Amino acid sequence: MGIDLIPLSVNFPDEQFHETEVDYDYFYNKIEKTGIIPTSSQPSLGDIMEKFREIAIRGDDILAIFLSSAMSGTYETALKAREKIMQEFPQIRIDIMDSYTNCMALGMQVIAAAREAKTGAGFNAALQAAHHVRNRVRFYFVPETLLYLKKGGRIGTASALLGTILNIRPILTVDMKTGMTHLFEKARGTSAALKRMLRLMEADREKYGLKEIMIHHINAPEKAEKLKDLLMERYGIPVDIRSIGPVIGLHTGLGTVGFVYCTEE
Repeated sequence: MGIDLIPLSVNFPDEQFHETEVDYDYFYNKIEKTGIIPTSSQPSLGDIMEKFREIAIRGDDILAIFLSSAMSGTYETALKAREKIMQEFPQIRIDIMDSYTNCMALGMQVIAAAREAKTGAGFNAALQAAHHVRNRVRFYFVPETLLYLKKGGRIGTASALLGTILNIRPILTVDMKTGMTHLFEKARGTSAALKRMLRLMEADREKYGLKEIMIHHINAPEKAEKLKDLLMERYGIPVDIRSIGPVIGLHTGLGTVGFVYCTEE
C-alpha cells in the first residue's frame, strides 16, 4: 500500500537484528534456549532522516505514525528529524503522529491513512482517517507465562512465582490516553482470561458497533486459529491473524495471544 517502514532493533549480547529482518521463530527459540531476554533499540536520528529525505526527494509529503511515545523514544526522535528535513525541504509537509499504542493497534491506523491516500484523498483526509481509528481501537492480550514479565522487570519475582502457582493470567491492555501497557484484570488461567476479553469486546460491540478484528499471537498459531474460528462464527466478519514482532514480544513471551479491534463509533 505504499507504506514505508523504519524498523526498531532487537539486541542479544552476540547478535543484533532489525525487527523486519529477523526470523520470528529463530528469535523466540533463542530466548527459550539461552534464557536471555534481549533489549530493543529505536531507530537513530540518522535512520529517520534518511527515510524522510528519500521520500521528500520524490516530492511527496510525509505522514509518519509511530509506536507510542510512552513506550519508545522513536516519536521524539522523529520530531527532531522532521525539524531538520524541513530545513532542507521547506515545501514538504511532514506530520508526526503518536499512535499511543503498538502492534496492529498501530497498524490499523497506518492502513486507514494509506487507504485514503490510495484513493487520491488529500493529506488532511489521510490524517483524519488515522485519528478516527486511534480513537476507536482497543488491544487486549494475555501472556501464557509470567517469566518474560519478570525478566523484563515488569513484575517482581514473588508476584511471578505466586502467579505461576495459582495459574494467574494477567489481562493486559494499552491505555489509549497514556500510551502505556498496563494490567487490566487478572484471571485464573488463559481460558478464563480470553472469555473475559471476549466479554469486553462484546460490550463495546453492543455500544459502539464492531468494524474490524485482528488476532495477535506469539508462537501460538493453534490458539490463534481457535480464536479466529470463534470470532468469525460469532460476528461474521473477516478476522486476520498476525504474529507479534520481537520488539513487543520480548516483553510478554511465547504463548501470548490476544486481539485488536476497532469499533464503528
